[in-house]
Amino acid sequence: MEKYLLNYRVIVEPDIRIGTNEKCYSAYCPTLGIADDGDTVDQVLANIKEGIQCFVEALIKEGKEVPSPDNLNEGIVSGVFVKLSSKPLISPL
Repeated sequence: MEKYLLNYRVIVEPDIRIGTNEKCYSAYCPTLGIADDGDTVDQVLANIKEGIQCFVEALIKEGKEVPSPDNLNEGIVSGVFVKLSSKPLISPL
């Protein structure tokens, strides 16, 4: 059986679970619109990988087009500083 590898961009950020206020990590795949969480970076990456695989396999099974994988050699991931005229109320993470 032939295997295919697809590579999708995943963004991982520290987060806090609503209701329990426990620290965790959230992962998001913008191309597919899939998100998941986990207690550790390794766990959240494993969780979102499983979600991506299930989603793509469901698309294939339904005969639908699969979104193109991300070209991770193109594009930029960066942060930006913004200057504000007043002090914001920042939520804790």
